[in-house]
Amino acid sequence: MTTVAIIGCGRIAKNAHLPALSTLDDVKIKYACDLLIEKAKALQEEFPKIENVCTDYKEVLADPEVEAVFVLTPNFAHYTVTMDALKAGKHVLVEKPITVNYKLSVKMANEAKKQNKILNIGVCNRYHKSVELLRDYVAEGKFGNLYHVYCSFRSFRSIPGLGGDFTTKSQSGGGVLIDWGIHFLDLILYILGGAKIKTVTCDAYNEMAKDMKSYKYTSMWAEDTADIENGTNDVDDYITGHIRTDKASISFNGAWAQNVDQNEMFIDFLGDKAGARLIYGNKFSFTDGSTLETVIPEYDIPNMYACEDKAFIESFKTGVKDKNNIDNILESMKLLDALYASSDKKKEIKL
Repeated sequence: MTTVAIIGCGRIAKNAHLPALSTLDDVKIKYACDLLIEKAKALQEEFPKIENVCTDYKEVLADPEVEAVFVLTPNFAHYTVTMDALKAGKHVLVEKPITVNYKLSVKMANEAKKQNKILNIGVCNRYHKSVELLRDYVAEGKFGNLYHVYCSFRSFRSIPGLGGDFTTKSQSGGGVLIDWGIHFLDLILYILGGAKIKTVTCDAYNEMAKDMKSYKYTSMWAEDTADIENGTNDVDDYITGHIRTDKASISFNGAWAQNVDQNEMFIDFLGDKAGARLIYGNKFSFTDGSTLETVIPEYDIPNMYACEDKAFIESFKTGVKDKNNIDNILESMKLLDALYASSDKKKEIKL
């Protein structure tokens, strides 16, 4: 029996990791911890596999029976909680992004090495079947020369939790790029086979809710965390840029909010022999340039969170690092920092 704990009882715990962990018969969830005890208790009622609830994560870390923790807190707390957990001898899966910047991410990676513990990052799309298949297609040469990738992660007026942690840079590290962009850009680097960044150029905008009180929307993710009257909005709601790697070039546009009433969540892979469009979170279409035939391959899509969590547990049991180990994600975090630096400095950044 493997004993784990959840630190942070928000949406990602409720909607992703707890449903996944609850299906694993050989896993015991000893704690659900949150600063707000009512949130932890509510999850315990919904997921009876949770044995205890508490408000102090150090109580969890002091328990020798707990082998691993899932750090599912807001971004700014990832660093402190993860570092404390590693020093307490726990393996850790921390949700994306690693933390609020690359420098602290490297410190986390170094601490995991020092403590000889597994530290995985919740870039769940690496376990999505479509992403795995596209990576295989690239490795098998089905695209020929895969020269460019374009991605769009754009939505109509959907800024999350306006005025709260999501839109406060000191808490989140950024806006749509660090929230949505990390998923898209990381899966692209992964599909390309571990592409290394050469140069980036980027422009970031905060335009749609400069006056939060006048911002209009039809729905808002994480609205219970919003503070439109007194909060802060100092992060990007629109991002655009170009990336050169040692493999394909990448261009992207991302918007939490735009005055175009469309949700455009897709990635195009452009090769000289074939191309593909991945609908984010779903399947992809593949076009053969020699026959001009387009097909949607047949395959099942297992729950990527269940796959991710099971792989994490297997990783720390065997000591073998998997594809979500922090060592394999640092390039993505380096990319985010470089893109933000390019926007701030209004120039191309060389890495």
